[in-house]
Amino acid sequence: MKGGTNGRPKEGQSTRIQSINREIILYAALEVFSIHGFRGSTVDQIAARAAMSKPNLLYYFRRKQDIYRAVLEATLADWLAPLAAISPDGDPVEELRRYITAKLAMSAEKPAASRLFANEILSGAPVVGDFLRTRLKRLVDEKAGIIRDWVSAGRLAPVDPHHLIFMIWATTQHYADFDVQIRAIIGSQVDRPGFREQTAQAVLTLVLNGLKPRP
Repeated sequence: MKGGTNGRPKEGQSTRIQSINREIILYAALEVFSIHGFRGSTVDQIAARAAMSKPNLLYYFRRKQDIYRAVLEATLADWLAPLAAISPDGDPVEELRRYITAKLAMSAEKPAASRLFANEILSGAPVVGDFLRTRLKRLVDEKAGIIRDWVSAGRLAPVDPHHLIFMIWATTQHYADFDVQIRAIIGSQVDRPGFREQTAQAVLTLVLNGLKPRP
């Protein structure tokens, strides 16, 4: 691939490389932070996991705190997308089915992100506390309003919207945050084909059957 003047990467190439390197750093940092926590992690560990020199890593992020915040912000953006997608115009049960299914898939595919966020919350949310009280609260209140309207219209069984959302979070993220406990109880079944589908079916059956309108 040819570069620009004097063999240097062109501006577009440089931007792509920088974007790729940032993603590599954030992925490595997620793994390190989810295992060791913020205090137990070091920039050297993150650089080693990213197969990158420490000076190169510090070109993208000045401090460990900056990396940690960026990882949490990326995690929250991913997690909130399925919640934000709940539409007031859709069928209530199907909208919630899609949300729960997406949350279970994220717990299975990105367990480190769930554990990192859990550790942040257990530490008192020193980094994302403002986010929880502002953007997250606004989004949850908005979606709770949609659920409340569905209940009022008789399209869902009577349920407190906020507690429903909390229950969905607790149930779906349990499979990531308590993976060690689950494996201790049911062993190798966790890695068998179909376990994720079985899990999703069990959770969906329990939650959605309880939400369907009663005659």
